[in-house]
Formats: sequence, C-alpha cells, structure tokens
Amino acid sequence: MKLLKIKDRHMWTLFVLPGTILLVLVLGFPAFQSILYSIYPEGGGTSYTLNNYSILFSDSVFRQVFGNTVLFVILSVASHLLLGLGVALVLNREIFAKPVFRLIALLPWVVPDVVVGIIWRWMFDPVYGAFNDLLLRIGLISTHVQWLSSPKLALLSVIFVNLWRGFPFVMLILLAGLQSIPRVLYEAAAIDGASRWQLFARITLPSLKKMLVVALALDIVWEVRRFGLIQTMTQGGPGNITEVLSTYIYKQYFQFFRFEYASAVAVIMTAALLMVSLPYIWMISQEE
Repeated sequence: MKLLKIKDRHMWTLFVLPGTILLVLVLGFPAFQSILYSIYPEGGGTSYTLNNYSILFSDSVFRQVFGNTVLFVILSVASHLLLGLGVALVLNREIFAKPVFRLIALLPWVVPDVVVGIIWRWMFDPVYGAFNDLLLRIGLISTHVQWLSSPKLALLSVIFVNLWRGFPFVMLILLAGLQSIPRVLYEAAAIDGASRWQLFARITLPSLKKMLVVALALDIVWEVRRFGLIQTMTQGGPGNITEVLSTYIYKQYFQFFRFEYASAVAVIMTAALLMVSLPYIWMISQEE
C-alpha cells in the first residue's frame, strides 16, 4: 500500500515528462546551439571567442537597429495600454449589443501578422491605397503621401498598424481584470460622493495593478519578437529605418549567412527579454 502511494505521488512526472522532453528538443537545443554559434569565430573555426560580441557592439547598424527596436516597443506598448484600457472600460459597461462589439474589437488580433502586413501595405500604397484616398477625400492631406518609403513616416506607419493589430491582446487581459472588481466598491464610493475620475483613480487602477504588469510584460515580449508584420510591410526599409532586431537577425542569418553574428544578436535579444520578464516572473512566484 505504501509503495502504491509513492507511485501515485510521483505519477505527475509521467504526464509532465513528454512535454518537458518536447520543450527541450524544440526550444532548449536550438537555444544552446545559438549560444555555441555566437562564440565561434565568424566564417568558421573551432576555438571559442567573444569577437562576435565585440563586433556587435561596435557596429553602427546594430546600434541603429537596437534603437529602432526600443522606440518601436515603447510606442507600441504604450499605445496598446492606452487604447486597450480605454476600449476595455467601454466594453465593461452595460451597452447595447456588447458581445458583438467585443467580437469586433478582437478581430484584429486573430488575423495573422503576415496577412495584416500585406493588407496594410496595399492600404498605404501612395497611388492606389485606400488610406491616402480617404485622407484626400476628407481634406486632411492635399497630395499623395509616401507612408512606407518616407524616412520620417515609415516607422510611425508601422507602429500605427501595430497599434490596430495588437491592442486587443491588452484589452482582453484588462477586461478580465475589470470584470473581477466587485461592483460593491463602486457603489459604496458613489454613495460617498466620489466622482468618475476618483472611482477610476482610487478603485479601478489599483485593482488592475497585477493585470497591468502581466499585460505590460507579455506585450513587451511580443513586440520585441514582432517579425511578420514588419517584414511584409517594409522589410526593414527604407534603409534601416524600420529594421528591428527580429528582422535584422533574419537577414543576417538567412540572407547574408552570417550565422555566428546573427546568433550573437539573438543571444543579446534573449538576454534583454529575460531582464524584462523578471518582474513578471517574480510576481507569479510570489503568488505561488
């Protein structure tokens, strides 16, 4: 009987083991291989070296790409939080046909990145695109604008599309948080004469603190890894204006065949993502 209890107690390992092996093979082995590649001499060799990292940090193109990535992530995540919170607040209210509006708000998120990039690339076409046509009709512009080939507008255009594409993810997380807030708190505060702003600042925001951290951490990870949208819209152009780390790694590895250099960039990006994820990991561990 005692042996049976021990077996039952460790039975969970039989269920976890297949998934663990799969993760090690699919994620662990490529990650380990990338680290090895990153410390090999570029062009081949057997001796380990950190030369790829020294080249990396002295490369002006990498510094520009890293800056593009930081700007893209900051503006994308900030706009996702603002718009996602605003839409979540609206959809949390008692409005007509609320399930329909929730479904409409989620639609951009379910469309694949590549499809979104292709659609918006055509919409931003300076001659035949619907975006220029709409702005010309309502009088906001007087001539056709080169949205994706202008050094000043290309990155902002991609961020605008990414806002439309990505805000439903944040909205969904915050909407779940809003629905978990007891209505009694709002009713008691309203009886005491609290204004809408006071209800938002004193009840809504503090209650959403954990959900905001979750949304912030996960969205940053997603945006740093964003590839299909940018690749299909601009391929990092014009020049390196819209080049981010994910597209830069792809080009270095699959187009220029600089395997060791691309692996070093990937290791740096992974380390940055790990640092960003630490507050989220710490919060989850504290709850457990």
